[in-house]
Amino acid sequence: MNDKYDTQDPRSLGFYMPAEFAPHTCCWMAWPCRPGLWEDPAAVAREYADVANAIARFEPVNMLAPPGKRDEALALLGEGVTLVEMPIDDSWARDSGPNFLINADGELAGSTWTFNAWGGKYQPFDQDAQMGSRILRLAGAREFSSTLVAEGGGITVDGEGTVITTESCFPNANRNPGMTRSEIEAELCRTLGAEKVIWLPGDPGETETDGHVDGIAAFIEPGRVLLEICPDRKLSHYDTGQRNLAALSGQTDARGRRLEIEFIHEGHYHPELWTRECKSYVNSYLANDAVIVPGYGDERDAAAVETYQRLYPERVVVQVQIGHIALGGGGIHCITQQQPAAA
Repeated sequence: MNDKYDTQDPRSLGFYMPAEFAPHTCCWMAWPCRPGLWEDPAAVAREYADVANAIARFEPVNMLAPPGKRDEALALLGEGVTLVEMPIDDSWARDSGPNFLINADGELAGSTWTFNAWGGKYQPFDQDAQMGSRILRLAGAREFSSTLVAEGGGITVDGEGTVITTESCFPNANRNPGMTRSEIEAELCRTLGAEKVIWLPGDPGETETDGHVDGIAAFIEPGRVLLEICPDRKLSHYDTGQRNLAALSGQTDARGRRLEIEFIHEGHYHPELWTRECKSYVNSYLANDAVIVPGYGDERDAAAVETYQRLYPERVVVQVQIGHIALGGGGIHCITQQQPAAA
């Protein structure tokens, strides 16, 4: 089934987006294929395969790849990863893929926003703009579409009615210039089956995604949020982290719980060299019974693993080095999209 409703409210049918820490049926990824994005495409391909193979230890992975990349992908992907041939422009499945929804009847659906390549930063993007719909058709899931220009990396949800997003992203003029913040908030709640949106300032200085929340904060469980901060007061990112902390402090979720905040340090950025490189440890993937954590060859890699082991003592923590992927502007969360388990 792939019945598409442009205006119907998924909430009227009981649909909502589960939290990432809920059980998954599988993970969706997209093979790196945009020419000129990375200096070492072969190294990037190996790291994509490393991430996919790590996740596949805990849940099935579906890897989208254009026909011209099929043989390259098959040579690197291991057992538990299924190759799916599909026209794609780029490889950030979190952002161009769907937001999967479920309801109490065990039905699977998904919301698809309008994708414009992060404010028109890359061309072409017409195939990626169709990725969400195509994945939902493959999954046999009902589709609810939206004219909101947005990406999956711009939100984190608790599965109980709460969404966290950033002021620097979806209200940006390069995405939704004709919409007020209240209108964006209402559409996020409609398409995610949510009740409340918490806004963080985000990161206006991060011009690749315009401050996606998946490089800043993530729900650990209902009532608890992991927030990334810079520990070096001399760097501009320190102030960015403190502004997001101030906005999150004292917030309550849709159920009225005061949010508990946990902290993780970001990796080392070099402002004089940095263009779009990702150094976020929040940008991780919660697989079934595991956390797949990025490594950047940074001295803070080990501390990030220790933080996740403390936060998720019941999960296996696996670190995968993605220094080459990170040069493209994203991390492990950016290249993955979970499909929740539905009856």
